[in-house]
Amino acid sequence: MESNVFTAVFLPLALAFIMLGMGLTLSIKDFKNIFISPKAISLGLFCQLLMLPVLGFLLILAFGLEGSMAVGIMIIASCPGGPTSNMITHLCKGDTALSISLTVLSSVITIITIPLYINYAIIYFGEEGTVALPVLQTIIQITGVTLIPVAIGMYLKHKFPALSQKADKTVRIASIVFFVVIVGGAIFKEKDNILGFFAEAGPVTVILNILTFGFAWLIAKGFGLPLKQQVSISIESGIQNGTLGIMIAATLLQNTAMVIPVVIYSLIMFIASILIVVILGNNEEAALVRNKA
Repeated sequence: MESNVFTAVFLPLALAFIMLGMGLTLSIKDFKNIFISPKAISLGLFCQLLMLPVLGFLLILAFGLEGSMAVGIMIIASCPGGPTSNMITHLCKGDTALSISLTVLSSVITIITIPLYINYAIIYFGEEGTVALPVLQTIIQITGVTLIPVAIGMYLKHKFPALSQKADKTVRIASIVFFVVIVGGAIFKEKDNILGFFAEAGPVTVILNILTFGFAWLIAKGFGLPLKQQVSISIESGIQNGTLGIMIAATLLQNTAMVIPVVIYSLIMFIASILIVVILGNNEEAALVRNKA
């Protein structure tokens, strides 16, 4: 796939705008959970940064995927968290502060883990013709479209709190529009192959999403965390940063075929999110249990 205006300019700018929107919702006090709930933070990072990529890798082997489809699944498995997971956690009445802390911490750590995981996947699954991600350059690029916009958003919120609060809703709506355009553009680019790709990668992404939600919940429950934190860790693990994954595949690796598993997983996780919100967000009995937890 040759670089074009969409992948070289619009996609990185759209991701930066989405992350800026996340920054507008953050303040330094949101990170108190790092010290107040170190067990919850540690378990959340374990599920996001280790459990998820391992599950993705094992499922790829189990289904015998190779090349672009295999690497694409590893891309989405390497991009945990994102602003959407914070919103879903809030709607489900989970521990939103924990969710935000996990999103930001994982965003920092994955700057290093993403090029390592993806380069290994490219080598292992034999994606011929794909150039490996240069580690230092990738770290700089991902920092530029994720952490720096978040920091700018936090600064703007600190300096202009009233203006930031007013802009929050507009930024959220614009972020959703950008994401829809990005996913739509990726599907259109591969419209002739989308059904075949969905048949090949769809089952793996569905199972990966279900297992990620379920295992993260069980791990958090097994370690005795309150129900609200169980909800947060499960959602943070199952809701990936699809926009970042698409940017890595389309812009950094310039391979639209790798975008498809990322898009499929993104669509599936949003369907799962709606179901979770309906079940947890509107269940009064569950809400009472969460409030007691």
